[in-house]
Amino acid sequence: MSVSAPGSGSGSAPCRFAHYFAICGLDAETGLEPDELAALYQWLEADRQGRSPDTTNAGENFEQSPLKRTFKSKVLAHFPENVEWNPFDQDAVNMLCMPKGLSFRTQADPREPCFHSFLITREDGSRTYGFVHTFYEEVTSPQICAAMQTLYQMHHAEHTPSGSASSSSSSSSSMDSLASSLDEAEVSSPGRGPARGVSPCGRCSGAYDATRDTLYVSKALCLITPMPFMHACRRFLSQLHRAVTASQPPPLPLESYIHNVLYEVPLPPPGRSLKFHSVYEPIRCQRPGPGELPLADFSLGEAFQLLGVENLVQLFTCVLLEMQILLYSQDYQRLMTVAEGITTLLFPFQWQHVYVPILPASLRHFLDAPVPYLMGLPSKEGTDRSKLELPQEANLCFVDIDNHCIELPEDFPQFPNKAELIQELSDVLLCFGLSPEGGAPLGPTPGHLRGRVLRDLVDDRKNGNLGGEALAVLERLQALATRAGVTAGPAGPPASPGKDGESEAGGRPPAGGGEEELRDAKLNVQLREVFANRFVAMFADYEAFVIQSAHDLESWLTNREQMHNFDKASFLSDQPEPYLPFLSRFIETQMFATFIDNKIMSQWEEKEPLLRVFDGRLEKARLYGARAPGLRTSGYQRCVTLRESAQAIEQRLMKIDHTAIHPHLLDMKIGQGKYQRGFFPKLQAEVLLSGPTNNNRWSNRTATAQRRKDRHRQHSDHLGLDNDLKEKYMQEARSLGKSLRQPKLSDLSPAVIAQTNWKFVEGLLKECRMKTKRMLVEKMGKEAVELGHGEANITGLEENTLIASLCDLLERIWSHGLQVKQGKSALWSHLLHYQAREEKLELQAESPVSNGPERRKSETGVPMPFLRVSLIQDMRHIQNMSEIKTEVGRARAWIRLSLEKKLLSQHLKQLLSNQALTKKLYKRYAFLRCEDEKEQFLFHLLSLNAVDYFCFTSVFTTIVIPYRAVIIPIKKLSNAMTTSNPWICVSGELGDSGVMQIPKNVLEMTFDSAFRAHHTHISAVFKCQNLGKLTTVQLGHDNSGLLAKWLVDCVMVRNEITGHTYKFPCGRWLGKGVDDGSLERVLIGELVVPVGDEEAGKQCRTPPMQRSPTQARRISITSLSARGAKPTGAQIQEAIGEAVNNIVKHFHKPEKERGSLTILLCGENGLVCALEQFFHHSFKSARLFQKNVFVWDFVEKATACLETADQMGDLQGGAPEPLGLTCETFCRYVNAINSTSRNIGKDGKFQLLVCLGARDRLLPQWLPLLAECPLISRMYEEGALLRDRTTVSTLVGVLQTLHDFNITLESSLIKGIQL
Repeated sequence: MSVSAPGSGSGSAPCRFAHYFAICGLDAETGLEPDELAALYQWLEADRQGRSPDTTNAGENFEQSPLKRTFKSKVLAHFPENVEWNPFDQDAVNMLCMPKGLSFRTQADPREPCFHSFLITREDGSRTYGFVHTFYEEVTSPQICAAMQTLYQMHHAEHTPSGSASSSSSSSSSMDSLASSLDEAEVSSPGRGPARGVSPCGRCSGAYDATRDTLYVSKALCLITPMPFMHACRRFLSQLHRAVTASQPPPLPLESYIHNVLYEVPLPPPGRSLKFHSVYEPIRCQRPGPGELPLADFSLGEAFQLLGVENLVQLFTCVLLEMQILLYSQDYQRLMTVAEGITTLLFPFQWQHVYVPILPASLRHFLDAPVPYLMGLPSKEGTDRSKLELPQEANLCFVDIDNHCIELPEDFPQFPNKAELIQELSDVLLCFGLSPEGGAPLGPTPGHLRGRVLRDLVDDRKNGNLGGEALAVLERLQALATRAGVTAGPAGPPASPGKDGESEAGGRPPAGGGEEELRDAKLNVQLREVFANRFVAMFADYEAFVIQSAHDLESWLTNREQMHNFDKASFLSDQPEPYLPFLSRFIETQMFATFIDNKIMSQWEEKEPLLRVFDGRLEKARLYGARAPGLRTSGYQRCVTLRESAQAIEQRLMKIDHTAIHPHLLDMKIGQGKYQRGFFPKLQAEVLLSGPTNNNRWSNRTATAQRRKDRHRQHSDHLGLDNDLKEKYMQEARSLGKSLRQPKLSDLSPAVIAQTNWKFVEGLLKECRMKTKRMLVEKMGKEAVELGHGEANITGLEENTLIASLCDLLERIWSHGLQVKQGKSALWSHLLHYQAREEKLELQAESPVSNGPERRKSETGVPMPFLRVSLIQDMRHIQNMSEIKTEVGRARAWIRLSLEKKLLSQHLKQLLSNQALTKKLYKRYAFLRCEDEKEQFLFHLLSLNAVDYFCFTSVFTTIVIPYRAVIIPIKKLSNAMTTSNPWICVSGELGDSGVMQIPKNVLEMTFDSAFRAHHTHISAVFKCQNLGKLTTVQLGHDNSGLLAKWLVDCVMVRNEITGHTYKFPCGRWLGKGVDDGSLERVLIGELVVPVGDEEAGKQCRTPPMQRSPTQARRISITSLSARGAKPTGAQIQEAIGEAVNNIVKHFHKPEKERGSLTILLCGENGLVCALEQFFHHSFKSARLFQKNVFVWDFVEKATACLETADQMGDLQGGAPEPLGLTCETFCRYVNAINSTSRNIGKDGKFQLLVCLGARDRLLPQWLPLLAECPLISRMYEEGALLRDRTTVSTLVGVLQTLHDFNITLESSLIKGIQL
């Protein structure tokens, strides 16, 4: 029910400076009540630690002194009763004003006032800010004092003095403990009075005696506003408190000032400044204009001083990548300062997930939420970080604000140009006299600590809050401090009403206007401009990559989930390489997706304010020609608008645009609210529940426009759909935020907590489905998914980002509902438990236990030895990798290995099949104990088996891997044996193994089912650094012994960790006097598809690699013509064009994604194969002396002919100069190949000639030369392609397209060639 007038109390609320004024504290009528929220927190902690929750007392913690316990606070009053636009949430305000409940003190304890702020996020995403001034007020109720005395006596009776001593050791610093420690520092200093041992200053902290001690209780004054005018609200509340503690009453009753700020002070319009009056001094505030960065009044300078520039940039990066961020501090205001500061720097992006800068202790179980969050956890004094058990840490950024340190997640990309950014920020801070390294951590030396406490006490003396006995102690402390070398202010008289005697963690508020406030505002905007400038530089051309696929808003909203709104691959290919690790992950975040959604929706609706400002800046940058369009460099451009942005703020604050109505006397009842020093009066509700009858014109003028704007903004917020992963997920996050903001005890019952966790389970399952779908689509392309084939179009960088995201998801799933946290990786912890149990069973059985089905025994259909594949075997592989040092790293490596082996779903299913272990490790509501969801989750992971990943091999490039090589001869036993000494060299994308001699004692024989000899083969295992995807094998022997000739069918090479097997077809002889006389061959590899996966993957596999040239391709000319299977001229020309086209496409891919060029040159459909067919066409088939004739024979004869013609001068006289030069080059290359020491055979020599000609851009010159050779008419028939001038000319043009690229040949191809 709203008591306020329709026109003022509620209708004008959107344009009022403040919506509510509230007072929280002790309700003397209800007395001391234990904090039930604290009781719930104890219940949750007991449940989490496995203790029986029934054993915890309901809110009563008898271990602590009553002065240290938490008691329930209440909202004693709030004005107005309600505002239509912003309903008053009593429970949330009470909890956030006093997150730890009521606090009691005696005159022996420090009681300096403090300030903090909070925010409440409403369901539509809009925020309301609260600003709280907490001070201590004397308890006058005899019942409360008696109750405290009784509680203390009960506590004292249960605890002996030794118990009191232990209580003292953990309590906060008091005047007594400080005095005694300084006494000790002075060696021996007698007490000042005879009764010192029994006075309050002689007892332990937490003692209370109603006959001697004065009892104080905390009270909070709170102002709730629609915008974060932190400095103005802080000063207003501070002056209210000063009015209460001053020796003289304020000029007007306090109701006048509160009524004025609630109803008569408007929000300053955009781009304007406002002055209004408080009790003693005027207060100024300003609001940025439409083209400026939005309002941010929390001190960024303080945030940088708390953390240091480098830590803050690292935290900023974590927030951008939407990791889980946990801020940790004793000081509420520090939590708000860092949280608001870091989110302010995100412009033009906005944090889209759970945001709770101050998380009350009773809601700490929400840290279990498996979603990105930014939360602030208030710490208790003396709490050790190592004892803080957090549900998950694999993707957590932990920020210990008080100790100036930050713990980052692993696998963390650096922000682009990080070093230059830090330098620019440091320069800005230095201009304002601040250190880039930040302030000293909170854990200072005892001298510093005591000095700080002394200064606080001196300020308390100035406030007039210290009585006679406490004042005497303070004077003694100052005397001791002087001798101990600790500086503190003098114990002077109380502060006069004109001085602001407040001492706060954040520093003393500035005097009436403002030099310090102006300095803060200028520093804020300059630091923000530096960050905004980075985004302008990085996303200057983002609009070019936005995909506008829908014709109207309705169709776009309907198909939002299926649409690709941003061309990520093209955008990344346009970026400097150093930016890619960060950008590839950032463009996958929810905040970037929302930014792009807002951009698309702006064609139908008014632009979102942040987007409008950002686009305006981009337009301005283009107008001034800051850089050429499309030009991407990683050079750093400093911000040039620092001075201009600071001047705009300075002009507004120096020249006030609007002055609010002065506070004035209200129509109040006489005699109520009488001034009593030190006590905040009971306010007259009648005059504060509604606004003035004559509304100020400013409110009327802007109310309608503001209401329309707010309604439009809320409509936009509700329409804004989320990116494909998280649209429902975000709703869950927001509903979580709602329960955080409305913390009624009934809403926090264990049943509701379980229901909230059930929503998390649904969200995790949906995220898993969307992630696996995205990985499949990106890997294969949409057409591939629909048609069953397609070319892989994902870049390695994007693939790595998606897999890292999958690893993060699995960690969050395994962290959900943990009974007890063990180690930083919940998944690896579970795996270790499983391994320990299985190995224990193995020992008990004294025989190898079956660790899951042993796959890949003879899947390849070739006689490879069995490879044991199991979950534990893969764990052991990871544990043997010395390069990986952490649990999180091992878990991620294990996920990558399982994904590459297509065993991820199977392994996890096996892990979860041990239900007893799962029940032991996880609570009932955990995701892993929800059977249906778990089955669906494993099914989604199983779908990833449809594509090939090399996510383990391509990432861990420095590890040593065992490989097994098997050389298989043709199935004729007589040809399987060789007396020569074979050798092998395996090459991959990351390097080669070097030449390895194969010992003769590794001959193995396999048998078929009838025990007939099936294969005799050579098998050897070797270890070398990771070769990556295998490309070629060089195989040869030394031709020694009687049975030197060797007919090899193929070579198989298997990675013994990943199980990937490559087949290198040969089908040729190695030996002198047989085939083409080769003693070594270069074989091109293909990945073998496991037999079990072949059928399943037939419809949807990534395309296979090129293979080695088959035996049919290498067959001699006579055999080819005899079989009559000759390709036509058109087919040959098409094959050459296709081979050249593949090489061109190879070079147009990003360098890291190109794969092996050797395959495109020498593979089955490669350039060498196509040109060989070209030279075979219409070759005369007569046998010369019953020997096979090879293309190389023609090349050698042509070389001899050309050399003879050259010597006779035929070419020199009748041909132009370049042709003579070409002839000389051609002959030199052929002779160099012939004179090499390698025995590579005639086909190997032709292959080498083509490769060298392609590399050195000579092929287009050599073809016309061979076509004009006099020998051609004798060796080729009339219709040969080589004799057709038009065909040769066309082929020359095709081959010339390769001149634009630098072709680099593998060392295995060109070894031993001297040119």
